[in-house]
Amino acid sequence: MQIKKNPKANLENYSKLFMQLGLVLALLVVYLAIEKKTYDRIIGDLGPVVLNMDDEEQTIEIEQVKPPEPKTPPPPTPDKIEIVEDEEEIEETVIESTETDEDEAVEVEEIIEVEEEEEVMEDVPFAIIEDVPIYPGCKGNKAELRACLQDKITKHVNRKFNADLASDLGLAPGVKRIFVMFKIDKSGNITDVMARAPHKRLQEEAIRVVKSLPKMTPGKQRGRPVGVKYSLPIAFKVE
Repeated sequence: MQIKKNPKANLENYSKLFMQLGLVLALLVVYLAIEKKTYDRIIGDLGPVVLNMDDEEQTIEIEQVKPPEPKTPPPPTPDKIEIVEDEEEIEETVIESTETDEDEAVEVEEIIEVEEEEEVMEDVPFAIIEDVPIYPGCKGNKAELRACLQDKITKHVNRKFNADLASDLGLAPGVKRIFVMFKIDKSGNITDVMARAPHKRLQEEAIRVVKSLPKMTPGKQRGRPVGVKYSLPIAFKVE
């Protein structure tokens, strides 16, 4: 009787497969061996170790203690104690009381009353004066009185100034300007008139016109009459 083998049990059929698996495993082992990182072991040279027991031990310094000095014996007590009388007399200081009796009269030096000096107020510019000088005929509140004063002074100068004087002086054509400064003093009078003009004759004419302004009610600062400084520009055209 012949024994038949199962074709699946024949290992020769799987020889190629086993060879391929072996090659794959071999390649895997070689790859892992190549990729594995290795490090060199470095052992530091510490050199020769010398143990010096003298350095580790602490040095303790011992100070010599001086023996205590012998105490000096106290002086011997005298046999007799003599009492010496103090011949000097002590003068007692008597402190007098500063309190006064109600019946006693106290003399008081004469009291001199010092009069307070009145504050002298200087001249105040027209731009910051509290109460402007009042031109004759002006009425109203502070703003109206200020505007009225300026208008009256301008009209007075235009009416009184001799404009023909400029042409007689032979000045070049154009606009000519004269700057006038004056003060309305504590009494309301026009004082300290000064002018600057392109010609002396024009300067004198401007001073004459300003001095002809009427007397006014003086301006006031903090309720007291003060001098008020006023500046007046005059412009006219010469043809």
